[in-house]
Amino acid sequence: MLGQPTDWRWQARSAVRDLAGLEAALRLTDEERAGIERALQGGFPIAITPYYLSLIDAEDPSCPIRRQVVPHALEARTVEGDLRDPLGEELEAHAAAPALVRRYPDRVLLLATDRCAVYCRFCTRSRMVGDGGGARSIDALQDAFEYIERDPSIHDVIVSGGDPLVMATSKVAAILQRLARIEHVMSVRIGTRAPVTIPQRITDELCQALRASHPSVWIMTHFNHPKELTPASSEALARLVDHGLVVMNQSVLLRGINDDASTLEALFRGLVARRVRPYYLLQADPVVGTGHLRTPLARGVEIMSQLQGRLTGIAVPKLVVDTPEGRGKVPIGPDAIVRREPGRTILRTFRGEEVEYIDPP
Repeated sequence: MLGQPTDWRWQARSAVRDLAGLEAALRLTDEERAGIERALQGGFPIAITPYYLSLIDAEDPSCPIRRQVVPHALEARTVEGDLRDPLGEELEAHAAAPALVRRYPDRVLLLATDRCAVYCRFCTRSRMVGDGGGARSIDALQDAFEYIERDPSIHDVIVSGGDPLVMATSKVAAILQRLARIEHVMSVRIGTRAPVTIPQRITDELCQALRASHPSVWIMTHFNHPKELTPASSEALARLVDHGLVVMNQSVLLRGINDDASTLEALFRGLVARRVRPYYLLQADPVVGTGHLRTPLARGVEIMSQLQGRLTGIAVPKLVVDTPEGRGKVPIGPDAIVRREPGRTILRTFRGEEVEYIDPP
């Protein structure tokens, strides 16, 4: 109902955005208070929906939900390797048109909005997200659509932002319908945290519009921790899948939040049980002010080694690094090749056994 916690518009309007709201809900540390005050003085903004706020342990600063969304004083720290635009999306070489980024031959990224229901502190696009522009109109995206139309090698469009699913349903549908008119666009992916942070948004109306507006829509969700797999988010995922939409998940590996095998095993098993395919485990991008949330590359490799073999294959995502300056994603993982010899390769199984594989003549 409108005006109720079950209504997504109420959730979006009622998001906590200031120190007083967070003080009322959480026992803040001095470091969190300093981070919040910095964010309110022109830094990356704060927004936490009442639903997502309810998942936070009010007394525990190490709560994995809390650390994702409550600012911290360490956001003021810059470390070697930090970048304002880690994926090179603003580089002239990748700026195909206004709101359109091209880093790969066959796909483009359409930035439909700068708004999210919740602002995650590790956000890749903290440089632009929440800057006040809001959802872009179809007219504002016209140059992007025309660029896609002119190039028949573009087969996949990723609609992102911000979070496209916190736009009005009519605006989301209009973008999909416009892309559906471009014959060589075979698939559209929507990057969203709505099922995680504002699951009330996933209504039958929205799902029907997504299904009807383009023949191949893929929903790319962003669950990072098993605590996010609540009854409300599970219902949202079920609604998407039951409407015939393919749902895949991209998790970010985050220090002190999900950087251990047991946590990720529970998350990935939980996603598969809800008919969602774990797609990527992403090394956190080196965004300025996020060094305290990032892990060394070796940690992700170690975790994947622990998961391999003990976790069913459909629950194992690819561990990838999105390389700086927009050079693309690189898969990494445990090296299963012990050595190569003429006509044969020695492999190491997940049990640590060495096995000889002989090539055909």
